[in-house]
Amino acid sequence: MTLGVFKCELSQQSLISGLPDDIALFCLARVPRKYHTLLKCVSKRWRDVVCSEEWHSYRQKHKLDETWIYALCRDKLDRLCCYVLDPNSSRKSWKLVHGLPPRVLKRKGMGFEVLGNKVYLLGGCDWCEDATGEVYCYVASLNAWSEASPLSTARCYFACEVLDGKIYSIGGLGSNSSDPHSWDIYDPCTDSWKFHSDPNIVPEIEDSVVMEGKIYICCGTSAVTSHVYAVVYEPSSGTWQHADADMVAGWRGPAVVIDGTLYVLDQSSGTRLMMWQKESREWIPVGRLSSLLTRPPCQLVAIGKKFYVVGKGLSTVMFDVENAGNMEGVMVSSSIPKLNSDDDVISCKCLSI
Repeated sequence: MTLGVFKCELSQQSLISGLPDDIALFCLARVPRKYHTLLKCVSKRWRDVVCSEEWHSYRQKHKLDETWIYALCRDKLDRLCCYVLDPNSSRKSWKLVHGLPPRVLKRKGMGFEVLGNKVYLLGGCDWCEDATGEVYCYVASLNAWSEASPLSTARCYFACEVLDGKIYSIGGLGSNSSDPHSWDIYDPCTDSWKFHSDPNIVPEIEDSVVMEGKIYICCGTSAVTSHVYAVVYEPSSGTWQHADADMVAGWRGPAVVIDGTLYVLDQSSGTRLMMWQKESREWIPVGRLSSLLTRPPCQLVAIGKKFYVVGKGLSTVMFDVENAGNMEGVMVSSSIPKLNSDDDVISCKCLSI
């Protein structure tokens, strides 16, 4: 091999000619996420790096990762669709995520969750199909969907949460052979689901959140008390217990947790944000959102200390918990223009790369 050919091959092996790969990664990882698609077009080596777990981990470790919002919606033709929003973009507009698996388009009651740099669509059913355990995965860095390891039991209209780096699929309705008092745990290290059961889990799931290292499930009306109630998962014991009744009493809408505090969007009369005060054991009104900006039914999602209220047609209102002003009870916020549609928003999740 001549010296010239050797230098050429060496140059092709390097991320950036003349630089060690660790220095090249130091430089490339600081490129904003919105330009990652362009980076992947430079060469196969760059594409492989941008799509790798190493890239994802490096950006997280050095606090370079950027969080985008993914919304699962249903359009006027009753088909599922998925959109993504870069909240830091100057244009601030929702964009359609293409390539949703055709088999899921008509399904209802699907789980929607994010783990690492992947979005998961789980289970579901439709009018001519019983509940399924199928799982589909969207790798954000590749912008591609694929089939993933199926749930250990078929489910629809169930709760989905991530705790300690694992996905929990809880309760819901299933096939005739499914146990409604059960949950599945997905371990990405083994790429497998593990089945568990507990009589305190009920099929009727309203909402769920992770708070203080525990999963809280807001359930439907109890046949015994005729009141809405909740159960909480204790990871240390692997069991479910009944949650604080005072907290559950005000859980009337989509919820998120910021800095260990539970916030709920009450849409029973207008759009009002409520906060659970654990010390005083009472719900405190934070403020109302302008009816001119919100289009219920809405979903809540949080990035840092900012709330995003996403309603019909992906109308989006953002406000900062710390800096949001209050003018005669109406919270001062900024809005993102809605799409020219009346799509219903089913769920919103955040994904960081």
